[in-house]
Amino acid sequence: MKKSNFKYQRSSGTNAEHCCVPQCKVSAKYNSIMSFFTFPADAELRSKWVAAIRRDKFTVTPHTRVCSRHFKSEDIRKTASNNGRPLLKKGAVPVLFEWNNFSLSPPRPEVLERMETTPPEPGVEDTQNHAFDPHIDHDYALRPGPAVVDPMVKENSSLRKENCQLRLQIETFTLRQRFCVHRFADSDKDIRFFTRFASYDSLMRFWGSLQESQKVQRESISTLEPIDEFFLLLNFLALGSKQRDLADWYGIHHHTVSRVIRSWSNYLFTILGSVRIWIPEKEIWRNLPAEFQRYPDTTVILDCTELRIQCPSSSLLQSEVFSSYKSHCTLKGLIGIAPHGPVTFVSSLYPGSISDKQITRESGIINLLKPEMAVMADRGFLIDDIVPCKVYR
Repeated sequence: MKKSNFKYQRSSGTNAEHCCVPQCKVSAKYNSIMSFFTFPADAELRSKWVAAIRRDKFTVTPHTRVCSRHFKSEDIRKTASNNGRPLLKKGAVPVLFEWNNFSLSPPRPEVLERMETTPPEPGVEDTQNHAFDPHIDHDYALRPGPAVVDPMVKENSSLRKENCQLRLQIETFTLRQRFCVHRFADSDKDIRFFTRFASYDSLMRFWGSLQESQKVQRESISTLEPIDEFFLLLNFLALGSKQRDLADWYGIHHHTVSRVIRSWSNYLFTILGSVRIWIPEKEIWRNLPAEFQRYPDTTVILDCTELRIQCPSSSLLQSEVFSSYKSHCTLKGLIGIAPHGPVTFVSSLYPGSISDKQITRESGIINLLKPEMAVMADRGFLIDDIVPCKVYR
């Protein structure tokens, strides 16, 4: 059946009645064939109308109207009285709206099976519908068939999948543009370069051991994720990067970089400094490499390391931290390594001018040594008279 086109036409001599239903623009000013109904006086029925049109906290006035397009045709009856104006049946509620495509839910399949399937005579049904249905000329009165709905459902599903794919692409692109630890998750080579950790997995395992205490004991001081603050510190230590360079990489102020470095350094010193890394001598001897068979009681290999620092402005401090060995201002620390490789002792840092003997005495390593042990050191590392055990060179 070919649908008739319907056009709003301005009508003269009408009032300014218009429909209060959201998304409905029908007005008596431009459509004289539409009827407009006031809200019922019954409070319960009125509340049903308000709920049906989806206007919560809506104030109904004597001038508030709902147009006839929102009512079923069987709920509207025409009378000879009242100038022939249509009236609503008692208890009628608006049910046809833009959001339900101006149609009611289709009947259940079992109901359709019981319905008479004999096709009507050509032209009879159309004539009857035109005679009794005032809305048949409007597109909103016709429910779309399966031939229209099915392609729309498929298109909607396809668009949803495309949307998910685009979101994933955006997230991946953003991650690649942002300088962060996860950007290098697929490259152990980059992880070794930026952090000195052997691989991304080993870095994540170490981070996992810090994460729980980090949540409790430390607050973030920047817009970065905590793991990226930690990654920034590792970049600083591994590469010796300038703070302004780090600020450009991470998109933060260089003062924030300084705070991140100080905060994480103090935090890691507190957490890692409490971890005992000294290994019992019997366990070391069980794992002694073949190269140490001539030195079977060796427990630790000792040596000092120096870190270059910025020279202080104070002349007194310069004399304390100046290292004659490095010819620069340094901080000095004592390191102990087991014969099979693990680091077993790390001292605090001391001024670069301190002697090897003095740092050995003040570091606390002597308290860990026993007479049955042996220490291996460089020829110039003169500590024989202060340790309670043998010294191999």
